[in-house]
Amino acid sequence: MSDLPWFFAVVACLKLLLIPCYHSTDFEVHRHWLALTSSLPLHQWYSDLSSPWTLDYPPLFAFFEYLLSLPASFFDPSITNLHSHNLSSPSAVLFLRLSVSFSDLILLLAANLLSAPFPPLRRRITLLLLIWSPALLIVDHVHFQYNGYLLGIFLLSLALLAQGRDLLGGIVFAAVLCSKHLFLVAAPVYFVYLLRHYCRGGLWTGTRRLLTMGVAVAAVFAAAFGPFVYYGQIQQVFRRLFPFGRGLTHAYWAPNFWVFYIILDKGLAFILAKFGFSIPTPKASFTGGLVGESSPFAVLPQVTPVVTFLLVLLAMSPCLVKAFFNPQPKHIVRWVSYACACGFMFGWHVHEKASLHFVIPLGIIATNSLDDARHYFLLSIVSCYSMFPLLFEPQEYPIKVLLLVIHAMFMWMGFSTYFSQRTNTKGTKKAMTQRTCKGSELIGYVGICYLSSLVLIEIWGQFLHPYILGNRLPFLPLMLVSIHCAVGMMYSWAWQLRQILRYT
Repeated sequence: MSDLPWFFAVVACLKLLLIPCYHSTDFEVHRHWLALTSSLPLHQWYSDLSSPWTLDYPPLFAFFEYLLSLPASFFDPSITNLHSHNLSSPSAVLFLRLSVSFSDLILLLAANLLSAPFPPLRRRITLLLLIWSPALLIVDHVHFQYNGYLLGIFLLSLALLAQGRDLLGGIVFAAVLCSKHLFLVAAPVYFVYLLRHYCRGGLWTGTRRLLTMGVAVAAVFAAAFGPFVYYGQIQQVFRRLFPFGRGLTHAYWAPNFWVFYIILDKGLAFILAKFGFSIPTPKASFTGGLVGESSPFAVLPQVTPVVTFLLVLLAMSPCLVKAFFNPQPKHIVRWVSYACACGFMFGWHVHEKASLHFVIPLGIIATNSLDDARHYFLLSIVSCYSMFPLLFEPQEYPIKVLLLVIHAMFMWMGFSTYFSQRTNTKGTKKAMTQRTCKGSELIGYVGICYLSSLVLIEIWGQFLHPYILGNRLPFLPLMLVSIHCAVGMMYSWAWQLRQILRYT
């Protein structure tokens, strides 16, 4: 416990320093949701059209926004004024920034529970990975969102499962789903694991536990969605939660499988056009930042939400099989992280920020082995770098670079020290101890080349592209970031799959 206040105090000071930074339109989104939930009756929350920023998170998060609106109205009444648009007064910025930092306490609680059984050095490294994540700092405390709060509840659920408290873990996960529906991708793993691990012990005991879990989870969903069923708004709620008309990809491509699919389609269209084939031009442009109501591919088959759903299930099926036949608490973090990675790699309209859903949980097991540490070192850097385009103003450029570089240095030193000490404790040969102390062994020469190329892409996008090409091909820097990070993400997904097949 002595480490926890120190970690929290340092990161709290850093968050305070980030208060004056740029904030995205997500700031106005959440500010409007505060005003909406405090000004309108509950049955109008999901039908209100007074702003483009309509409420599209599940009801428990809406209730969370309502709770935040109570002190907000005393702090600055304009925050909860439904007719205030694009509000960015110093008091509003201060209150909302502090609300994000305060809600991170749930992440702190989860990190403490997960790292409590670890020896001191491993505990410090785990706290560093979970609480000082540069990607989380960029997304929540500069760009502006509440991912730390949501991930804290998610990790709390995993901590309870790891402790064998399955019923409470299932209840907390239901609360996560009722707060952010994108965690639904982890539901199959939870279902299979709880069915096989919690609902065991013979026919009578198993049936009783299954009913207990079902009633408890149903009670959470009833508390969240029940009022909207009562007011006849449940269909409107689901239309807001699942807007499939947004298209396969976001304007800035998340670094996943669909990047390669898009590039292949464009490459084939270009080649076939050169050979005289008539290739229809899509109405929506992936590289122009517009998102249409369908997947506008010129050559390859169109992709629908059903296709992505089936691909996600197929990709996570090895994990589900493992969870069914060998439901052990020590593997639950790896299984759930892999399921979230499958959703990120093959899901519909994925944002780059969704990589946090598996990068943060993988920090819990990053010190399990040297292989896990190598994988996490590369993955966390790639995930953070893929979010650099979120902060596009010049004054924030040094911030995002320093956050990533400093975090990489801390990881490098922490992993090298920890695994050197561990091999010494185990009495391994001196040559092996020396080998694990080398920095190059943490990522290997291929990893060094890959990460070095990220630096080259950044130099091109920030300095060389404007100088050489000017205003031509404005999409090229973002496209290079997406493609290069997608290579790293595909490697991470394949590595996680291999670990599950071989060791769980």
